[in-house]
Amino acid sequence: MWRLALRTLKFRRTSFVATFLAMFLGAAIVIGCGGLMETGVRMAADPLRLDGAPVVVTGEQTYDGAALTERHRIDPALVGEVARADGVGEAVGDVSFPATVLKDGKALTGEDASYGHGWASARLAPYTLAAGGSPAAGGEVVLDAGLAERAGVRPGSAVDVLVGGETRRFTVSGVTGPRGGDDADAAVFFSDEQARTLAGGRIDSIGVLPKDGADTAAVADAVRSAVGDRAEVLTGERRGLAELPGTLSSQRTVVILAAIFGSSVVLIVMFGVASTLGLSLQQRTREMALLRAVGSTPRQLRRMILTETAVLSVGSVLLALYPGYLLGKLLFRVLTSSGVVSSAIVYHAGWMPMAVGAVVTVLAAAGATRFAGRRAARTEPVAALAESAVGTRWFSVPRLLIALFFLANGIGLAFATATVMEDGPTLASTAGPASVLFCIGLALLAPGITKAMVALLHLPVRAFSGISGMLALRNAKTANVRMAGAVAPIVLLIGIATGTLYMQATEDDVSQRSYDRNILADYVLDSTAGGFAPDVVDRVRAIPGVAAASEFVTSRGFVDAPDGRADAEFRGVSAEGVRQSLDLRPVAGSLSGLHGDTVALSDKKAEEYGVGIGDRLPLRLGDGTAVRPTVVALYADNPKQQYVTLPAATLAPHTSDGLPHQILARSEPGGGAEVREALAGLAASLPGTELDDGDSLAGRNNQIQQILVAANYTIVAMIVGYAAITVVNTLVAVTRKRRAEFGLQQLTGATRRQVLGMLTVEGVLIGIIATVLGTIASAATIVPYSMVKADSYLPSGSPGIYLAVVGGSLVLVFGATLLPSWRGMRTPAVDAVNAA
Repeated sequence: MWRLALRTLKFRRTSFVATFLAMFLGAAIVIGCGGLMETGVRMAADPLRLDGAPVVVTGEQTYDGAALTERHRIDPALVGEVARADGVGEAVGDVSFPATVLKDGKALTGEDASYGHGWASARLAPYTLAAGGSPAAGGEVVLDAGLAERAGVRPGSAVDVLVGGETRRFTVSGVTGPRGGDDADAAVFFSDEQARTLAGGRIDSIGVLPKDGADTAAVADAVRSAVGDRAEVLTGERRGLAELPGTLSSQRTVVILAAIFGSSVVLIVMFGVASTLGLSLQQRTREMALLRAVGSTPRQLRRMILTETAVLSVGSVLLALYPGYLLGKLLFRVLTSSGVVSSAIVYHAGWMPMAVGAVVTVLAAAGATRFAGRRAARTEPVAALAESAVGTRWFSVPRLLIALFFLANGIGLAFATATVMEDGPTLASTAGPASVLFCIGLALLAPGITKAMVALLHLPVRAFSGISGMLALRNAKTANVRMAGAVAPIVLLIGIATGTLYMQATEDDVSQRSYDRNILADYVLDSTAGGFAPDVVDRVRAIPGVAAASEFVTSRGFVDAPDGRADAEFRGVSAEGVRQSLDLRPVAGSLSGLHGDTVALSDKKAEEYGVGIGDRLPLRLGDGTAVRPTVVALYADNPKQQYVTLPAATLAPHTSDGLPHQILARSEPGGGAEVREALAGLAASLPGTELDDGDSLAGRNNQIQQILVAANYTIVAMIVGYAAITVVNTLVAVTRKRRAEFGLQQLTGATRRQVLGMLTVEGVLIGIIATVLGTIASAATIVPYSMVKADSYLPSGSPGIYLAVVGGSLVLVFGATLLPSWRGMRTPAVDAVNAA
């Protein structure tokens, strides 16, 4: 049987190449998405500054299983407790805070932000003194070699450093050698006491140096026992997470992206492989009939088909392993370059994604073989020969049930999106797959739908296309299964591309418009050097023509609601200027009371959390700190901007940098030019400060949206690309199989132009049917998503998106049919018929 299967593969190279390509690309794509999933689950980062410490103790970066977005600092007293643990030779406390070196009053920000640390932690990093000495006194610093060169200083020189929002002068006591890693932060080392004071009295991490000969795993266990639940102990490649506060918050994004698109990819690949292999087996119906006629049993035919499939699937999977790894790495690079995840996170693709890719490909091929090959294996020889001459029956009860299963699930997800899901980041997790499931369900019923739609299009086609249209209609009626095989992958392409692109366009538009309406400030002062000192907002208010000014801090945390933890976006503002800076319309209480331990939120959220004016709202801030501020104001709910408002002075200390990075300013009527000029002068006097218009905040928000857009579009392009390849594979295979038919038409009097005209009309029919079905499938995603996001049945976005998707699909249809047909008809008609 193996010999027969291998000989069959040898003499049917053309049809098997298409099947092999579908399996190969499908396995590579599944492996790539699997690698992305494994990377998100493991979320490991190689240490840079802490590379010399085999064990690192850091603040717990999660709360109730959810990642914190800000650094959770730890008590300095833990250093002594860790140092006393068994096997510990030395415990070194590490702090990290923005410290920007100035030159001629300008911040040396460059490509890397610079951070301040205690000198003791230099031994944990690739820093050694190249000149001078350590910072013994409080007014001394050691600079990274790159910073010292750019600032033009050497040991003994004076240097200005912006730290805590204030400019301070220090003496350079020493300069370190070149950094050991390109990704290490530019560093400013202070004395340990001063560094801890500048960092607010707490520390970020503890680097643990074991005693000589001590086992790292045993030391780590001893340290865990010493710190208990007060801190987290990291070893191996996870030590780098201690240097990346808030990075774990991107884990959810990566995992959700990989899960949503990975599940869609699995379905699409299984469908693509099954449809391509099924088409190949349909084209071999006559061959199977002849084998049955000469005495082959159904069991022998099934074994032969399974053997062929095994050879193709195993070969394609083996060849796809390395390309799949590279594809996953490419996807991960897109996420890191667009800011979804830190570039310090290590990409991982172990045996699990490889195994998943292999299993999906093999199962898809085996399933297709089972369903597509069973008819030829069971049909009696005479009936099989007759069937091969007149066409293939397509309807069966299992096919109908599977189609209804996919359609029902697609409708169910669409209904859940419209009625159950709330507007949030998980909305796409139900809306996106709905169109995929709907596409597959329609594709399974495509032969029957194609036959019905051809009947509806009969009169218009005959009226406008003459003899070519007549030939195309006859082919469509007698070979509806073959035409449906061409329609199915195009339905998938149009449905997925249209649904996803309009879903993203709606998200972008709604977010942008909502943010634009919410920001009332005319100008924004933006610090790129660690944040503003507390007195800067007063200096802004003192400028003539400034009606109001407010500090502006953003963070994320949680509300300990009665029914469980709820994610929350926090905004820190100044009570004196918030009403003129943000569109918050009080319905109870007063925003002027936002001082100290207070909070304001929307009336809808207050009802959801069961609080009112005077009640305390239990919150968990971005660094894990638990607070219970008093509710002093309720404002009208904005479904697209649902955030909890706190005093900036309360929220900022619980962010990683500890200071507000923006100040919003509103000018009085008629004072625009003078106010802008005065604010520009103030910004010039504050190192690392930029002045922007108020709409720049909306632009930054849109920039954040674009981070996920880049990732979404890349993965969607990959899926659509696979669907496009499936389209080309299918159409080319169908067209090459019909060479004898084209030759016979030419021998009976048809010209080459008439044959190409017939194929053009067939392409138009395929395009119309696929466009209608694909549009219906995309509506399962677009309509419910738009209803939730924009309160409209129609999505945002240009009609050009739809026209581009449909136009691109038609280009594929005509390119994959007319070009192979034109090339095939260069062969003499007699030779083409004899070759069959």
